[in-house]
Order: sequence, then C-alpha cells, then structure tokens
Amino acid sequence: TGATVIVGIENLPEGLKLWRSIMQWLGGIGIIVVAMVFLPELRVGGMQIFQSEAFDTMGKILPRAAEISSRISVIYVAITLLCALSYSIAGLNAFDSITHAMTTVATGGFANYDSSFGAFGAGPHYVGSIFMILAALPFVRYVQLISGGGAKPLWADSQIRTFFFVIFSLVFVMTLWLWRTFHGFSELGFREALFNVVSILTGTGYASADYMQWGPFAVTMFFFIGLIGGCAGSTACSVKIFRYQLLFASIKAQIRRIHSPHGVFTPRYQGRPVGDDILNSVMAFFVAFMVAIGVVGVLLALTGLDFITSISGAAAALANVGPGLGNEIGPAGNYAGLNDAAKWILAMAMLVGRLEIMAVFTIISWHFWRA
Repeated sequence: TGATVIVGIENLPEGLKLWRSIMQWLGGIGIIVVAMVFLPELRVGGMQIFQSEAFDTMGKILPRAAEISSRISVIYVAITLLCALSYSIAGLNAFDSITHAMTTVATGGFANYDSSFGAFGAGPHYVGSIFMILAALPFVRYVQLISGGGAKPLWADSQIRTFFFVIFSLVFVMTLWLWRTFHGFSELGFREALFNVVSILTGTGYASADYMQWGPFAVTMFFFIGLIGGCAGSTACSVKIFRYQLLFASIKAQIRRIHSPHGVFTPRYQGRPVGDDILNSVMAFFVAFMVAIGVVGVLLALTGLDFITSISGAAAALANVGPGLGNEIGPAGNYAGLNDAAKWILAMAMLVGRLEIMAVFTIISWHFWRA
C-alpha cells in the first residue's frame, strides 16, 4: 500500500530496506496474476469482462492462463530491470536504483527516505513518472506486444486511451494551478504536478513535495484522484479506469432511454455490448467501495481521529494509495502517530481494498460457508 509507521527510514539497515522493497515487488506481480486469472472467474467487480479479453481475443497465440502468467512475470522482471537502469542513469546509487525500481513497478511507493522522492532531483522524478505509468497499464497488452501482436492492442484499448486522457487532463489542470499560485511559468511546477498526480492516480504513493501546502483546491483534487486508479490487469489499485467507463456507459444509456422511452440502448465497452450481469457487478462494487469508506472512516473517528484524517485514511487504505491528507498522515507525515486501534482498522482495510472488496465480502458471508 505504501503506508508506513516507520520513522527515520534512511537510518534503517539496508537489509530491511531491501526486504520492504521485495515485499512490494512480489505483491505487484501477484496482484496482476490474480486480477487476470482468478478475479474474472470469481466475477468480482465486473472483472468477468476480461475473461474474453485475456484469453479469447488473444486467439491461439496464448491459449493458456499459465502461459500468460509466466510471460507476464518475464515482462515484469524486464520492466523492473529497465527501471533500475534508468534510475541509475538519472543519478541514483545502485542500491537506491534497485529498491526504488521494485517499488515503482509494483506501484507500492516505499522509498528509502522519510522525504520520499523529495530527496531526489529532476531526473528520478521523470523516470519514476514514466515507469509508474507503464506499471499502471494492462500487462496482458505487453504480452500481446512481445507475442507478435504489434503495438495496435495498446492503442486500440479504450481503457489505455482513457487512462492517458485522465493523466493529461489532471496534470494540465494541476500544472496551471501551481504556475498561477506558486511557481510561475517554470519546469518545477510541471514536474511536481506530473510526478505527484501520476503517483496518487496509480496508487503508488510517492511524494516529491508536500501537496498539503498547495491550497484547498489541490488537496481536494488529490483526494479524488486517489479514487480513480490505473488500468485493470496492472499493478495499480483503487477503483480502476474500466469501471468508470462502464459506469458512464450505463449512465449514458439510461439518459438516452429516458429521452427516447421506446428506443433500445445497450451500454458498450470496446465496441461490444455489456451484459446486465457485468453492469450489476460494477454497480455493486461502487456501492460496496463507498460504503466501506464510510464504515472505515466512522471506525477511525471512534478511535479519536479528526474528520480529515479519518475519511482520507479510510480512502487511502481501501484504495491502496498510501498517504492520506492532513498533517499527520499526509505526504509529509506517516501513520506512526496513530493509535493502535486505528492501525489495526487500517491494516484490515488495506487487505480488503487490495483484494477488490467484493471477494472479501463474499468470503465472510454466511452463504459462502453454508454452501
């Protein structure tokens, strides 16, 4: 998740820093395989829409899930090595390059310094931004790319196009805000907007600056940015782009039905009609996600935390972003100062969020065990 209760990270033994990075790196590859192989079969949160996406439409190139998983693993390792090399070229030492590459590609966000990426200059910021974006794209598209499918699947994927549109729009708005409010027309304003927006959007949780000092507009923006997430089948977390696409497609179809009651309007994704079972699954996920944020927020408030810390901590834990808002758990702080009860609540919320919420709700239901 990237949330930490450790203070003085730069003083930790290198073995412990490496352990933290390896944990996140293994979690990253694990969630890709779970998302593309198991969650579609469990019909969790609309993920069943990728059953045909991952296997049928790839034709006879990769007919077996095991082969897809093994190739995704190779790609994951290759991107990690390329990221480490890029960090090294950008000026990081060998150890920092390797550990930060692991937590970048895993979109985990553990850094070797309390100031996160504020300890580095421009080069690592741009490298980190690029590889956080690459890690938030569907890895199955990389499999198609190296399997002779060319780059067309990447550009033809509406989820990827929407993801890049969201990044461009948010970075553009945040850059204008920083130029107008703080930096003037400067490279620093663009770089801080790019790095921090990409970091929170993908759920990585790195920070190159304390955006709590950027004003109420920026703080509000970052809260909602963390609820978007990357693409399905990536290491990114939160709600995911495809669910918002399906939500808006459903809203559009409903508006058209109201306008033309006798018309037949079917929501579509990638040009294909979307069944009611998928839409119902997505709607259930949205409701469960929002209810879970409310419940966790109330539980945190019962432990004595203020409103901003409670609601942003709940959202950051369930969306697996890491940093919340406020002086305590914001980008310049961490979770060390929270009481023990709050830490237990957040730990459970992180697990529920990483496992796509509905899968956990299913497992703890009475009907599941009775069956």
